[in-house]
Amino acid sequence: MSTLQDKYSSVVSAAQTAGISNLQVQEQDGILYITGNASSTASKDAVWNALGAIDSTYSASDINIDVQVAGLSSGAALTVATEDSNLNIRQEPSTEAAVVGKAAKGSSVTLIEQTSDDWWKVKTEDGQEGYAYSRYLRA
Repeated sequence: MSTLQDKYSSVVSAAQTAGISNLQVQEQDGILYITGNASSTASKDAVWNALGAIDSTYSASDINIDVQVAGLSSGAALTVATEDSNLNIRQEPSTEAAVVGKAAKGSSVTLIEQTSDDWWKVKTEDGQEGYAYSRYLRA
């Protein structure tokens, strides 16, 4: 077992426990890649929460989690699940990108595309399109 697999063993076991299908864990160029398909947002969250327990800012550059929620397709209604603030809708899939809109906690947005594991392109109730951090979206 590699050092990274030791370091992130709780994340790997969370993925196994959550029943992530097609789970692949591989290390390449000093980065641990965890990929697979989740049957629900709760399964996906279990993996991210395990990482959050180790790295609360999600800033680690030596792990890459790419777990997609199966069955979420374009047009799916998602609920904004921020802790207490609005969710920023950004022009590009980056925290550095300009904020083009906001979605209130508990409001609904429409999925346009799961562009990556971290950023999903969404459309707000008032028709604003942009990228939102998928961690704060629930199916």
